[in-house]
Amino acid sequence: MDKRFLQKTFLILLSAFAFVLTTYAQHQDDMRQTVEYLASPELGGRFPATAGDTLASEYLAGELRSLRLKPVVREKKNKGFYQDFTFGKTEHKNAHNIIAVLRGKDRRLRNEFIVVGAHYDHLGLGGEGSGSRRPDTVAIHPGADDNASGDAVVLQLARHFKKVRPSRSIVFMFFGAEEQGIVGSRSFVEWMKQADARRINLPADLNGIVAMVNLDMVGRLRDSALSISGTGTSSEFKAMAEAVAERTGLHITCTPDGYGPSDQASFLAAEIPVFNLTTGGHGEYHTPDDLPSTLNFDGMQQVLAFTEELVARLASLPAAPDFINVPSSYTMSHTKFRVTLGLMPDVTGASTVPGLRADIVMPGKPAHAAGMKSGDIIQEIDGKPVRDINEYMERLSELKAGTTIPVKVLRGDETLLLQVVLNPSEK
Repeated sequence: MDKRFLQKTFLILLSAFAFVLTTYAQHQDDMRQTVEYLASPELGGRFPATAGDTLASEYLAGELRSLRLKPVVREKKNKGFYQDFTFGKTEHKNAHNIIAVLRGKDRRLRNEFIVVGAHYDHLGLGGEGSGSRRPDTVAIHPGADDNASGDAVVLQLARHFKKVRPSRSIVFMFFGAEEQGIVGSRSFVEWMKQADARRINLPADLNGIVAMVNLDMVGRLRDSALSISGTGTSSEFKAMAEAVAERTGLHITCTPDGYGPSDQASFLAAEIPVFNLTTGGHGEYHTPDDLPSTLNFDGMQQVLAFTEELVARLASLPAAPDFINVPSSYTMSHTKFRVTLGLMPDVTGASTVPGLRADIVMPGKPAHAAGMKSGDIIQEIDGKPVRDINEYMERLSELKAGTTIPVKVLRGDETLLLQVVLNPSEK
């Protein structure tokens, strides 16, 4: 074979590899900048209707405007990316969703829309009644993972699909007031039911939205494990997610229903099939320690690659995905339990040893009082094995308040048998 041909081929491959590395680094740098700004002290925890919330929304709208995406409202030159709403039970405060539209390239499919979203608000300074896990501490809750991580990935998706135009149209959304009870996404769904189609760059009604992909807390990938709920809300979704996971090297845990306390639930209630992506809970969740320095940006790059392909496949389906009404395991698991251990279990299946990891053990609750620590891996409850989240919920359903039960946990290389006094489940 000609030596010059081999040299030329080698240089082409080397150039291509260098381009991939440069692109990879640029994506990470872009996401890091977004997270560091949104989680900066200047934004004060991004509580809705505060100065920090205004700065966050202006930043996100400015990024979407720089990509020359279409604003959601046609007539508003400066605020066209805003969909306004109010929140608060007693005092009504103004907040907004940030929305941009990328029209698809296929003449037949471009009138069908996929929503790709993440909430951008957080807990502000925390305090009593804020949802903080340290309610006695008034301090900035930066919300780097919750949910600046999701915002950074959605912005990067917008940059990607602006260059690689999809067949269907995509709506990029940043929801406000999610921490107040998914207020922003619920207000968008209600707004769509009565919005004047002549004034917006969206479908005439909700029927034009054929799927929704939500990213909430995607910055702490461990062992390449990603949790995806909603995989049963359309007949094609589970196989699609598994195929993308195989191509991108992620280990996914699928939950058929899409219910849960994040913005995808608003779309699910409108009978729109959904995917909800998360890398799971951790000890810094809803505390002042949810900082950019705790995030796994290599892992965010993996989540980005997975979501890029997932959305691309959704956008090119020959027909709109069907909707399946899946019973809520989230609701069932919170109504049938008579007791609570007081912990947040790992929903990603990231543990590489048998059992279920306790991501967060809440101070003052039964598990904590018995000596359990965040990161412990639960292997048995009341003498019965616990291998995953489903067995964990099954064990809880069998227990009674007022009793003391043994819980076997693995902590590093040490196996411990804890005696847990069960309290009634909190309503």
